[in-house]
Amino acid sequence: MGTARRECTDRLLIVSERHLTSVLGSYVEHFNSHRPHRVLGQRPPDPPAPTAPAVGTTVRRTNILGGLINEYRNAA
Repeated sequence: MGTARRECTDRLLIVSERHLTSVLGSYVEHFNSHRPHRVLGQRPPDPPAPTAPAVGTTVRRTNILGGLINEYRNAA
């Protein structure tokens, strides 16, 4: 809970319970599928399928929570 509070809700103005539910849902998805964890060797708990970057590919940025968090992936 401390991580969600420090990285997410302390940086946003939550206006309703519905808004809080939406924000926490997005954060939990990011936390479990993309965010690196030190105890797991900088891998997320549910990592996406590994892809090796090809020469000349670009990196795609995805904004999470209106840009509060950014995720980076290789463009297909």
